[in-house]
Amino acid sequence: MSAAADAARAAGGAGPVNSSWVPAAGPAPGPAPPRLCWAALLACLSLACAYVGSLYVFVSICRDHPAVIKRRFTSVLIVAGLSPLFVWLWKELTGIKPGISLLVLLGFRLEGIVPATLLPLLLTMVLFLGPLIQLSMDCPWDWVDGLKVMFDPRFWVLCLSDMRWLRNQVIAPLTEELVFRACMLPMLIPCTGLGRAIFTCPLFFGVAHFHHVIEQLRFRQSSVGSIFLSAAFQFSYTAVFGAYTAFIFIRTGHLIGPVLCHSFCNYIGFPAICAALEHPQRLTVVISYVLGMVLFLLLLHPMTDPAFFGDIPVCSLSATSSGFSVCS
Repeated sequence: MSAAADAARAAGGAGPVNSSWVPAAGPAPGPAPPRLCWAALLACLSLACAYVGSLYVFVSICRDHPAVIKRRFTSVLIVAGLSPLFVWLWKELTGIKPGISLLVLLGFRLEGIVPATLLPLLLTMVLFLGPLIQLSMDCPWDWVDGLKVMFDPRFWVLCLSDMRWLRNQVIAPLTEELVFRACMLPMLIPCTGLGRAIFTCPLFFGVAHFHHVIEQLRFRQSSVGSIFLSAAFQFSYTAVFGAYTAFIFIRTGHLIGPVLCHSFCNYIGFPAICAALEHPQRLTVVISYVLGMVLFLLLLHPMTDPAFFGDIPVCSLSATSSGFSVCS
């Protein structure tokens, strides 16, 4: 235990020190110093720019061309691998010294790994109950055939050889959650508190997706108005999704849950609501949509109860009491 922590214990009497870290100047409840917020903002903005900029290091023909995807794999993996250095540099500049390793702070830990892997993914599947029911109705296979395909090694070999599948289901979820959740949230929480960080962090994630506008305008894939309207919708959708995975990261203290949820959502895509309303079995599909949303809201807190996952590293970073309910 550091000398600062001993001093904090002495100042607090016989009670235990609840926080696992103490800044160099001691914990200061209330508004964060402006320099702390500016450091967090600049670090997060730099990370977002580095991630998006890495996609354009190489001249691209089309984002879905296998050669372009492979080159982008290289660039984003380098940025994602270096992203923890931004957190380390931020700690050095602000004087915040967590009493845990950097990897644990970023969600790489074994305690509670099994529930952190299963529960967030199951919760997300509950939310997408409607699209899943709709997909099962429209799929020409039955459940038995689907399970046979799932456990067929040749199916996974085919997936792993598909560059777009690797991008959407593996590389993008892993690198984006590492950069935009695991690295940004620890820097934002001491400034904004836990609750506000959940809604601040996704703004960087949503803005980062505006880079698709560049390619759409470059290749004139649609009218200018349609492109920007689509970008605005994508920003809203990714910001809401980002808030959800930020909530999952804070509640579980693990990176694996947000990554799996991200991969699952990339696979399912945005719910086809119009198709659901025109479906031959519309009543069943609509009921499953509504039931999924209701169950999701009812299970959101119980299935992400921090008691399942052990001590949550990022929860100790907030110097204010406004966000403690997120961690309890």
